[in-house]
Amino acid sequence: MAVLLPSLCVDQVTDITQDTLRALGVRALILDVDNTLSSHGSQEPFPGALAWTKQMLQSGIKITIVSNNFEKRVAPFAEKFSLPFISMALKPLPVGYLRAVKAMGVKRKETAAVGDQVFTDIAGANFSRMKSILVVPKGKESFLRFGWRRALEKPVRQKARRLGLWETGKKGETK
Repeated sequence: MAVLLPSLCVDQVTDITQDTLRALGVRALILDVDNTLSSHGSQEPFPGALAWTKQMLQSGIKITIVSNNFEKRVAPFAEKFSLPFISMALKPLPVGYLRAVKAMGVKRKETAAVGDQVFTDIAGANFSRMKSILVVPKGKESFLRFGWRRALEKPVRQKARRLGLWETGKKGETK
């Protein structure tokens, strides 16, 4: 289960602070799109996501969006954030993560990947030997498409909570 356990868990991406990243030794973030920065398939960012990203960039944190979606989905979304992106990343394989690290000019140990899915976002970051931050998925999801995945993720989220990996005050439950 170690490859599935995140380095840290938060309720939403905007709960990640500069102090938290400093404590983890993180200078760069790899961000997922669906259910992390926006609802699944939506081009509208979650409230606060744009401002949070701008604040992180101003503080010197490098950011790249890495998604398994097609460029047609990811490019216009990344443009709203003025961020570079990698589409068709093949998560959980390391290829997309390693391309992002190289493009940002940072080391893997200085990078954290943020996402809502244990078996793609978190496993991929851990396979890539970088830190991983799990968020609670936001937005509506198709039960047929995501229900079984979320059920399989539940024990991992519960273990993360038992191990104290959740930021203070965060529940860590999938809604």
